[in-house]
Amino acid sequence: MNDRFDELEALIVEAAAEVPEVGEIAETMKWGQPSFTPVKADIGSSVRIERREDGDFALMFICTTGLVDQFRELYPDQLAYEGSRAIKIGRGGLPTRSILKHCIQLALTHKLRRRKRR
Repeated sequence: MNDRFDELEALIVEAAAEVPEVGEIAETMKWGQPSFTPVKADIGSSVRIERREDGDFALMFICTTGLVDQFRELYPDQLAYEGSRAIKIGRGGLPTRSILKHCIQLALTHKLRRRKRR
């Protein structure tokens, strides 16, 4: 079970490293879940990893950001979603890494992108 968590954590770190504006990310605990957020202020939104009781996982996002709605528009059939707050990840293989990584990068740059649109 730890392998999947480690894989998701590595993907978040990798996604952040590929976007220079994100810079360093901090790992903290929020709502009992590991949460990853850019250290620099006003760059992005957090990405949390939730380990489910049934062995599945989810990447969790702040529901008021509209990020999951953006992901749904971009990848309507490639990912499994839960409301406005999560991408569900079953015990099988990860969804396409490049798609998950793109979603993570969108979250980690959410505030920066929102400022640029104004």
